[in-house]
Amino acid sequence: MTTHARAALLMLGSTIFFAFMVIAIKLASETLHTFEVAFFRNFFGMVATLPLLMHHGIGILKTDQLPRYVFRCVVGVVSMFCGFWAIGHLPLAQAVSLSYSTPLFVTVLAVFWLGEQVRMRRWAAVVVGFIGVLVIVRPGTEGFSAGTLVAVTAAVLSSIVAIQIKQLSNTEPADRIVIYTTLLWVPMSLLPALAVWEWPRGITWLWIIASGALGTGGHMLWTRALKLGEVSALTPISFMQLPIVAILGWLLFDQGVDRWTLTGAAIILAANAYIAHREAVLARRHATQAPAEAVKPGE
Repeated sequence: MTTHARAALLMLGSTIFFAFMVIAIKLASETLHTFEVAFFRNFFGMVATLPLLMHHGIGILKTDQLPRYVFRCVVGVVSMFCGFWAIGHLPLAQAVSLSYSTPLFVTVLAVFWLGEQVRMRRWAAVVVGFIGVLVIVRPGTEGFSAGTLVAVTAAVLSSIVAIQIKQLSNTEPADRIVIYTTLLWVPMSLLPALAVWEWPRGITWLWIIASGALGTGGHMLWTRALKLGEVSALTPISFMQLPIVAILGWLLFDQGVDRWTLTGAAIILAANAYIAHREAVLARRHATQAPAEAVKPGE
């Protein structure tokens, strides 16, 4: 099997894992508060990550970036609360569609936070993507729901987390970021959960365990896919999460997909695909120019 085929299969596996994680969260939210669902997802996600900590040993936790880890995890937990609430209270296709607006916010924040240069074509794609968000949210119309703003807030906060991960990745190994994230998320999400605590019953245990295992497994497959293949080629595969969730939402919860969500999602996904394509093109261009720039005239 070729490297590209392996990357595609890993990304498809990641997409399926994340889609079923959404379903598990939706099912758990029928009997548990959002805060509890988030806590248990983090707890069982931490359990799934413990073998990674045992593999590296306690030394992997040595870092001088602890304040940044704490900030990244606080924002991440609030984003998770918003995202899980959206999954539990909005139509699944709508909640997932709005979550795909995160790369749009990342592109904007990268300019002001990281000083990255974004030229006209990518700005145009960002504007088009935000039009897609407005099509789904439909502010000022009868179809507007305040709950959609919670989903958009989750996407904005997720973009801040993405920027923080990008900064941490400059000096921190990927496994340390994963371990610290899971270890910090558990106590951070436990405190709000205690205020609404109610022990899960019956099959709800299955849903919360599955949400943690599927979330951790999905992230592991996702990171390995990106190591083997290009983002521009793999991003369209990740968009398969939306039709999978939409079909499962229809089968399990009798949820349809309205034309506004379908149209807005198509616009957002097209914008994201173009942004990923442009970033891949620029990355290849910088990679080919770097060796030439490193050789001074006359050398």
